Amino acid sequence: MTIRLILADDHPIFRDGLVHSIEETGVFEVVGVGGTADEAVALAAKHTPDVALLDLSMPGNGITAAARIAEAGTATAIAMLTVSEDSADVTAAMQAGAAGYILKGVSAGELRDILTKLAAGYAHVSPGLAAEMLRIMQNTKPAERQPIDDLTKREEDILRGVAAGDSNREIGETLNIQEKTVKHYMTIILSKLHARNRVEAALIAQKAWSGK
Repeated sequence: MTIRLILADDHPIFRDGLVHSIEETGVFEVVGVGGTADEAVALAAKHTPDVALLDLSMPGNGITAAARIAEAGTATAIAMLTVSEDSADVTAAMQAGAAGYILKGVSAGELRDILTKLAAGYAHVSPGLAAEMLRIMQNTKPAERQPIDDLTKREEDILRGVAAGDSNREIGETLNIQEKTVKHYMTIILSKLHARNRVEAALIAQKAWSGK
């Protein structure tokens, strides 16, 4: 099955090279390219891609574009492509609805692998950046009762799968439930945890369960 992408980056030479690198295996099809946040939002609305790959620092701001696309629900997954390793940017991207935060130093093969996983329902943040986000969260004073304590046993089982890096399909197979049921539970879990996406939910789980 072909994975459909839109790509937004304001550097045409880099963008053209990226399109070639992504499409060269035949697994991916870049169905639209743009250079601004507004163009990215319009492309997502037009093509409803499997992945929207957005430059963080393009005109109009990639995080703003991610938030607008996430709110409209016009892409299955949203990923930021950036040189920034600032934990504040990572956090802002995740809060905006991005499931992936990819550094521009990755190889073409690594990028294709990450995009494949994002399209399949996984999330991606480079290990070093994820560790930094977790450290920041651990240094935040927790409430006396955490939202994660209100999860049902089934919701907790699903969240443990998410924290382990499993996709919805894999979690469904493990728990012997349908993938669409896992998606339904994930909506409830994200609401209970006040999390915007799987990455944030997984980090909340790791923080809460690290001492248990």
